[in-house]
Amino acid sequence: MSGIVFFKTRKLEELKTFYIKEVGASMWMDQGDCVILRFGNLLFGFCQRDKADLDALITFFYEKKEDVDGAYKKFKDAAVSPPKMNPNYPIYNFFAKDPEGRNIEFQYFTGPIDWKF
Repeated sequence: MSGIVFFKTRKLEELKTFYIKEVGASMWMDQGDCVILRFGNLLFGFCQRDKADLDALITFFYEKKEDVDGAYKKFKDAAVSPPKMNPNYPIYNFFAKDPEGRNIEFQYFTGPIDWKF
């Protein structure tokens, strides 16, 4: 079984370009006014609507801490703060905003995780 998380957007084309060209997601399915993107095992979609869903957090995680640092260099202007160790969870992360103002997170798990999901 699998799943997809969808968000309403007012900026479908801009978000499609951002998540594919900047974040590194790939197009999984294009349905015209809705697109489904893939980033590893994450499927997430955006549908063109009159109102945007902005009260969410999309998290992208990486196998190496250096990848989070690389993402920070790329998204520094949109970042809320630089990457840091999170004392509440075993992660190294930072938060940023996508072009529509939605919260996005880039993180690395500092403890062991099962990559065979």
